[in-house]
Amino acid sequence: MSPCSTTVPGSPADVGKTPPSSLDLAPSRPRPQLPWNERVSIQHSSRAGTSRTKDSSQRWTTAAARRWSRRSVWVTGWTLAAVWAGFFPLFSDQATHRTWGLCAAVAYLCAAVAACLLPRPGAAALSVGLALTGAVALPLAYLTLTARAQTEVAVIERAGSLLLHHGTPYLAHPEVVNDYTPYLPGMALFGVPRTLLGDHHAAARLLGDARLWCAAVFFLCLHAGRVVLRGTGSRPGTGGRERRGCSSYATGMAVLTASPVIAMPLCVSGVDMPLIGLCCLGLALAARHRPVAAGLVLAVACSLKWTALPAIPVAVVLFARGGGMRAAVRGAVTALAGTTALVMPCALLSPSAMVQQVLAFPTGRGAVPTPASSPMPGHLLASAGTAGWYLAVALLLCGGLAVGAWLVLRPPAGAVAAADRLAVGLCVAFLLAPAGRFGYFALPLVLLLWTRRADPVHGTAARLPTLPVAFSARARSRPTESTSLTHD
Repeated sequence: MSPCSTTVPGSPADVGKTPPSSLDLAPSRPRPQLPWNERVSIQHSSRAGTSRTKDSSQRWTTAAARRWSRRSVWVTGWTLAAVWAGFFPLFSDQATHRTWGLCAAVAYLCAAVAACLLPRPGAAALSVGLALTGAVALPLAYLTLTARAQTEVAVIERAGSLLLHHGTPYLAHPEVVNDYTPYLPGMALFGVPRTLLGDHHAAARLLGDARLWCAAVFFLCLHAGRVVLRGTGSRPGTGGRERRGCSSYATGMAVLTASPVIAMPLCVSGVDMPLIGLCCLGLALAARHRPVAAGLVLAVACSLKWTALPAIPVAVVLFARGGGMRAAVRGAVTALAGTTALVMPCALLSPSAMVQQVLAFPTGRGAVPTPASSPMPGHLLASAGTAGWYLAVALLLCGGLAVGAWLVLRPPAGAVAAADRLAVGLCVAFLLAPAGRFGYFALPLVLLLWTRRADPVHGTAARLPTLPVAFSARARSRPTESTSLTHD
């Protein structure tokens, strides 16, 4: 076929071909082109939208992981507490320990389940409430109403009766372990309510129990110390942070009270509770440069147990750094004079009995072996014989000198640093003493935890690096966001 020929529609040459449509025959039109600045704006907005979507997704994922991390901390903590409490019903030979352990183990397990399964806003509060109820309120009420306690409670109540009737809390000729009073005279005051109220009915048994008064002094001292560290006034624009700080402190104190560190001694014994509270309050007053008040509080603490004596040099160093040598001398004189005034009358009435029961018996040199025989290094050395006892005492003195050198060379500047040094010194003393108990470590542990929750300066500084620093660093890396910072 020649190039000039035409193909007739429907001819054999046209078979199998699709006829052209009207759209194919229409001429193609070029797409309208936007100005270059509008195209760049659309591209930037699309990229920004994608970036915002990714950032929001990452933030949501991070927040979810953070929430789950908090939840796992609650669950793990309560589970460990339940395991720890569960050992007492199985292995303890004391009825009060078994009773508390059974109640507390069930309460901690319920708290762990609540923290794991309930929605997040109420899970933590409900778990803390369950732990407080089952580990503190119920066993304390049951043990007080049934007059069940460790021997320390009976010793304190007998000392209170002796103090009222004879002027001294010490028996002249103790024969068995329970006849010894290894406390200084101030501890006998917590046994006076039992002597005055008796135990004829439930109200008298409850209100006369020394554990309740020990717990009351403990919580009142911690509250007073928190007020001292916070100060009386508030800065403008910090109301929200103060409310959040109060809520965080209340939660921390509730958890600390419900934990086995406080719950168990609070329910079964309670003798160390007032000492812990007074030491915390004394350090708080010393950190706020109030030497006379701090000296008086520490004098009361030192009239309970000699364990509080290391708090005096720590407070004196705080006075010297904050107020000079005059404040340090005032604080030291107040503490030592107050301790002497509270202890000396009983020491003059029964000097031999006091030396035997307060000094010789707790250190393992009395006529009757002390029940404070936890397997710590000092006790293990002392149990090897006389040479081991002297070696333990020598190590104790060396440890005290080392902590004292640390205190002088690196003096504390606030309540947290002072509590750290006092806690380390007490741990060294408890580890190397010829006799001791693991329960004594509640004092340094509360000192470390409470000051970090109660001191607003340290508490704010401790919480800042977690999230705000990360977000501020991310904000500085974005050129499209403002990098200006606002200050309160």
